[in-house]
Amino acid sequence: MRIRATVAALTGTLALSALAVPAAQAVDGPSSAPRIAAQGANVGDTEITKVSVNGGKNVVVGTTNKVQFTVAVTATDPEGIAGGSAFLYHGGSIDTADGVLAPDDFDGTCKVVDATTSTCSVTVIADPQTGLYNGLAGSGWKVYAAIGANDGDSAEGESYASDANIQRNSRLTTNASPEPVKKGKTLTVTGALTRANWDTFKYAGYTNQSVKLQYKKKGATSYTTLKTITSGASGALKTTVTASADGYYRYVFAGTSTTPATTSTSDFVDVQ
Repeated sequence: MRIRATVAALTGTLALSALAVPAAQAVDGPSSAPRIAAQGANVGDTEITKVSVNGGKNVVVGTTNKVQFTVAVTATDPEGIAGGSAFLYHGGSIDTADGVLAPDDFDGTCKVVDATTSTCSVTVIADPQTGLYNGLAGSGWKVYAAIGANDGDSAEGESYASDANIQRNSRLTTNASPEPVKKGKTLTVTGALTRANWDTFKYAGYTNQSVKLQYKKKGATSYTTLKTITSGASGALKTTVTASADGYYRYVFAGTSTTPATTSTSDFVDVQ
């Protein structure tokens, strides 16, 4: 209920900031008064043509630091665009939202594309300490956007799918032993795949995930995948290989919708 109340308040704030076009910017005459669109509707010939979150790149959040990103709304109107704003919510609809990420300042900064089109952007802050929990990671985020035109027309939309996921940051380690090792002997390569837990504010193991073990011979320019293993309890990784020559070992995780790809720091092994 608290999330729904927050979303309801945000839609009202957004409408006031983005759709209430200043009188000085509106055309002269009776029609210059702001005309507020109903939720998800348009007034006049204003049209929202594109919505983008963080330029389409996933937003990766750890356990402590706040992460800033931009929500950009592009719109068109024959008389030009006066202002715009937006916020993100998570869920099937605005009425069933279970999470929200909103800007501190709803007054978007608009950049003119041409006489009829502008892109209005707001800066949103994702704070793992206050606004996120594990269930919000991944897709499922939508954008509520509002635009006001110079002639008092306006447009709102509540179900623009985000083109970026909100993800839990990941970490990956690699340790090969023994070091040094004799040629032909067994080398054990361990590591751990962990990711941010927004419920506990700590990093925890990411289990049952496919992780590649890669090797690069000393002097070579690229890595070769030796095998793919699955992370175990607490994200633990462990496998063995036969030592053949001096080289570097590393683990590589391709990522999922909730967790970004990551590559460990390589571990050099001296083979004698």
